[in-house]
Amino acid sequence: MLSNKRIQELELVMEFEKVEECFKEVSSWIENVGRKRLKETVNLDDSLEMLLQAQKQFREFDLVASEYCRRGQEALKKMDRWEDFSSVDVHSYRVKLQSYKDQLEDFCTQLDENRHRICETVRLYEFFDKVRQGIFCTEEGVKS
Repeated sequence: MLSNKRIQELELVMEFEKVEECFKEVSSWIENVGRKRLKETVNLDDSLEMLLQAQKQFREFDLVASEYCRRGQEALKKMDRWEDFSSVDVHSYRVKLQSYKDQLEDFCTQLDENRHRICETVRLYEFFDKVRQGIFCTEEGVKS
């Protein structure tokens, strides 16, 4: 039984090394591209037109970022079996795995929050634009 468990652990380590390339690629993209682009969406412009342009740009970025999130999550799923192993030999790999998982979850959460914030901000600006137009039309009607 001990021998079988050791063989399974070695197989997991070999599997981890294969999957780690995907983790490294996703992690590198998150750090070098994704986080920078998310920071750019923190300050949104004051006009509806500029906000709609920012939303369009974010949607393009969101498609790419969502694909990286999906790829990272698929790679993590392949490593679900690690939960059953607690030996010292596997510990360093579990630490790496947890680090990738935390980074991916944090980024995906920030991406979702920014997506929601931009959408809500656009809706709010569109509402205010309609209110402004309604006030303008009312003022014009009163003057006539």
